[in-house]
Amino acid sequence: MKIVKHYKVWFALSLVVILAGLAMVLFSGLNFGIDFTGGTMLTLPVEKEILAKDVVDALKEFDLDPVVQHAGLNDDTIVIKTRESLDTDQRNDIKQKLIQSLSLPEDIKMDGEQFGPNVGEEISRKALLSMGLAALGMLIYITVRFQFYYGVAAIIALVHDMLILISIYAFFNVTVNSNFIAAVLTILGYSINDTIVVFDRIRENAKYMRGTPKMEIAGKSVDQSISRTLLTSLTTFSVIFFLYLLGVPTVKEFALPLMFGVIVGTYSSICLAGPLWALLSKDK
Repeated sequence: MKIVKHYKVWFALSLVVILAGLAMVLFSGLNFGIDFTGGTMLTLPVEKEILAKDVVDALKEFDLDPVVQHAGLNDDTIVIKTRESLDTDQRNDIKQKLIQSLSLPEDIKMDGEQFGPNVGEEISRKALLSMGLAALGMLIYITVRFQFYYGVAAIIALVHDMLILISIYAFFNVTVNSNFIAAVLTILGYSINDTIVVFDRIRENAKYMRGTPKMEIAGKSVDQSISRTLLTSLTTFSVIFFLYLLGVPTVKEFALPLMFGVIVGTYSSICLAGPLWALLSKDK
């Protein structure tokens, strides 16, 4: 009950962060990555293992801030994406630099092509559609398993998590790319799982606490489930943290929003979901 009784403080804190984040997005915009802005993609087949970090280091003098990935069945192809629209001479300079720095054969072939932001727009459109369908499915499932107000509270908590995550990216100017979209969809599933654990406890307590104020039921339920929620989240966060710490750049881009998402999802499940249910279902 100690946490839930301060629900107005949690609501105000979340509201301040979300409004500040939306203001940042409105006036400064998000730092969209290559997948959304378009640019140049260079493909280089190699016959040996080359770390993405080595490729990035080799291209530092060009000031491109490239995204380097591996492709192919045996990771035998290096894909370099950059926001810059590179002409033929620039591509040749990059090729020669890679040959020199990475000890590649002189006759190696490097393909290049320009790509626009259409891919990013398609990813965004499908991601929004996926999130919408997922939210609808969750609302139906929770309504059937619990009650309608449980479902509404859960969806509000999920929207809160997404807005907080976007706000964090706006505050710290973190690059938003396709990995961010994938991570957001992952966070949806993780966050709703924590919330359902709390709701399950609320439902059980509500049977034996008839006539008790809803906020008190929510407070007791959160107190009973908080240790499970925190331990689960801490374990998950630890794994993702070491993945971020030891992973290659592309893995870090995926792990970073997951770490933020675990923190925000845990916070909303403990501090927001229960009070939201109590307020929505009061006297109903």
